[in-house]
Amino acid sequence: MKRDDNLQLEGAPAQLYPTSPSGIDVPTCVDAASVDAERIGRPGEYPFTRGIFPDGYQGRLWTIRQYSGFGTAEESNERYKFLLEKGQTGLSVALDLPTQCGLDPTHPMARPEIGKVGVSLSNLSEAEILFKDLDLAKISTSFTINGTAAIIYAMYLAVADKQGVPRNKLTGTIQNDILKEYVARGTWIFPVRPSMRLIADTILYSNEVSPRFNPISIAGAHVRDAGATAAEEMAYTLANGLAYVDELRNRGGDVEKFAKRLSFFFYVHMDFFDEIAKFRAGRRLWARLMKERYGAQDPKAQHFRFGVVCGGSSLVAPQPYNNVVRVAVETMAAVFGGAQSIFTCAFDEAFQIPTESSAELAVRTQQILAYESGIGRTVDPLGGSYFLEQHTNRMEEQIAAVMDEIDAYGGVVKAIEDGWLQMRLAERGLERKLNTDAGRNVVVGQNHFKKENEEIKVGEVFTLDPTVAQRALEKYQRVMDTRDNAAVQQSLSRLSAAAGKDGENVMPYLVECCHAYATVEEMVDCLKAQWGEFKEPVNL
Repeated sequence: MKRDDNLQLEGAPAQLYPTSPSGIDVPTCVDAASVDAERIGRPGEYPFTRGIFPDGYQGRLWTIRQYSGFGTAEESNERYKFLLEKGQTGLSVALDLPTQCGLDPTHPMARPEIGKVGVSLSNLSEAEILFKDLDLAKISTSFTINGTAAIIYAMYLAVADKQGVPRNKLTGTIQNDILKEYVARGTWIFPVRPSMRLIADTILYSNEVSPRFNPISIAGAHVRDAGATAAEEMAYTLANGLAYVDELRNRGGDVEKFAKRLSFFFYVHMDFFDEIAKFRAGRRLWARLMKERYGAQDPKAQHFRFGVVCGGSSLVAPQPYNNVVRVAVETMAAVFGGAQSIFTCAFDEAFQIPTESSAELAVRTQQILAYESGIGRTVDPLGGSYFLEQHTNRMEEQIAAVMDEIDAYGGVVKAIEDGWLQMRLAERGLERKLNTDAGRNVVVGQNHFKKENEEIKVGEVFTLDPTVAQRALEKYQRVMDTRDNAAVQQSLSRLSAAAGKDGENVMPYLVECCHAYATVEEMVDCLKAQWGEFKEPVNL
């Protein structure tokens, strides 16, 4: 074997740290005395430590998705067809920043970002193209969208109406978790309390018209990528979930009904047992909260259903093919943790939009684990492991402690309005960055086992068509020139009146606006006029 003189071994850790990334001490060995059989329970039975279904993946495999969307609706439609042909079983739609922030392509701030990190979707015409020749009655569609989630959901309903697909046949999810946007991402639009109203509107409306569709995916993913530990990610997510439950109950919602359609969304990072324990502990804690705090008796109203992304900020640009291994390890953790839906990042997502070949490899990673590895053949195969059960208990204790701290402050809404949660997460993100820079967090190929003067080498480079923005603007103008402007103005006026009334559900009016080909920005501006905009608190 040829010796590689560029391989840098100096500074590699002398031994593995005896503490997990969540700060949980890891013993050298754990014995049977640490296992409480009653607390573990059985799969499909309260408190669901071992999963919400008694037959696990034997009954139904997890949904295989790839987060995808770029350029125009035409290009994304072709990518979706390609991924479905390769065996993907659900769609995951990425929207560009203008769409996420409620801006049309014509807005000066939008033009440089059209189609860059997702598909441009400014009106119903674009949505019709996006889902052309796709049977919405048979495909589960997930939308990663928050500030404009209600509008995109309304648009999806309008597309189904146009295709003649009954709304009660629709399955999928809108992320629709605005609380984590204030804390970790920043694509908020309206103040916190009107945003909570809008989310309650979508959930209550969806329960009636599209009962198989998940109107919210309460997301810890972004706080995790921003710096939170696994325990903090779960704690912030469950705290946000409780805030939504309280809002819905205040609106007269029936917890036994709406809780069945609440879902969750996380990133899976690289510490295998932290991630598995995180999901098992979160599932158990959520079931207990729904039963004991809110009196939910139907087991389905206690279920903690979640999807994951394997990748995110755990993927790095140096030595990019290492990311294939990382995603495989993270996918195994998601399966052992009992995920209902899994997105696997392509190895090149750390530095570009995935190519077709890298996206296909990401799908194949899931398929190999699903059909060759055997890890999904039995329910919770690591259940009863002395170490895992102890780690799950300790993880639950950490999660509960963080949630108690948030409750003591006054709840997540107050903590966000004051900027307290944002500051906590910023501090944690800085801590992670400093630990990585110092080499205490080992990232193979980036801060240990790296090569000097290494160039990032990949087989293919994705190039976004430079005409994307111009084509999006031309299509936008055609819609403006051909739509019934009187109908648009009438629908916007009705939306404005509804937004100005406390307790009025704005969803029917958003659907009406979409059918009239009102644009995302027009609808957002209409709501801004009634509700204002969020002003981020500044803490020094």
